[in-house]
Amino acid sequence: MMRQTLAAPLLALTLLASTSHAAPPPGPLAFTPPPASAMPGGKFGDAVKRGENIFRHTTIFEKGVIGNALNCSNCHLDAGRLAGSAPMWAAYNAYPAYRSKNGKVNSFGMRLQGCFAYSENGKVPALGSPTIVALEAYAYWLTSGAPTGTPLAGRGYPKLAPPPKPATYATGAAVYASNCALCHGADGQGQYARGQTVFPALWGDKSFNWGAGMGSIKNAAAFVHANMPYGAVGTLSVQQSWDVATYIDSQNRPQDPRFTNSVAATRSKYHNNKYSMYGKPVNGHMLGAAP
Repeated sequence: MMRQTLAAPLLALTLLASTSHAAPPPGPLAFTPPPASAMPGGKFGDAVKRGENIFRHTTIFEKGVIGNALNCSNCHLDAGRLAGSAPMWAAYNAYPAYRSKNGKVNSFGMRLQGCFAYSENGKVPALGSPTIVALEAYAYWLTSGAPTGTPLAGRGYPKLAPPPKPATYATGAAVYASNCALCHGADGQGQYARGQTVFPALWGDKSFNWGAGMGSIKNAAAFVHANMPYGAVGTLSVQQSWDVATYIDSQNRPQDPRFTNSVAATRSKYHNNKYSMYGKPVNGHMLGAAP
């Protein structure tokens, strides 16, 4: 009887011990892309190099395709290498994947097409075109040696906590003037030298359109907090990041390519969330309507 009485507690303790020491589920894996010095040779290397050039200097190599003054590397820093800045090496292996934005499973090439349509406010290169193939080759090479089938640490932008208090346009304007205007200009139109973009425009005709991911205050705040100000990352608080993102995304910019001839209808279909200012009045102007 004593053995039976002791057996149950011992079994319970054994199970408890095995449960408490169970390995936690694996998290995102760390990865470092190959250095530029490891660029391959031959025809494939030529394609990779062309892709890198397009990525770094989109305004030069795709001048007739894009409709603004942004390079891919303006939002994907260090030519798509920097962790926490939507690096290409973490994105490439994540596709094919379903995207609610267009309601279909997207290949990586299709994802690139979306970047041209929205972030670059331009024409959409065909799948299999030299432009798309070169960018695919570059992203593929950056993933050399990366594990597949699991998320990589550093993908996208780090998730940002909600602001301690509601973000405001006025507070964001002050944050912008103190921390952003030096590079991007008081008017948000960026800086240029010899026809090339030095610091990108954050609104207006030279910037991304209303359909771009950066047009979401949530995305913009996460990017800013993780990557800005340039050369002084980490100096903006969570609150300041939300405030300045609200200010930036409350400015005029090119129309959403999916525009349905009605700002209200376009907002209802594509921007009906609290992170989009599209279709909302700011300073007496309806954002998304003609200036």
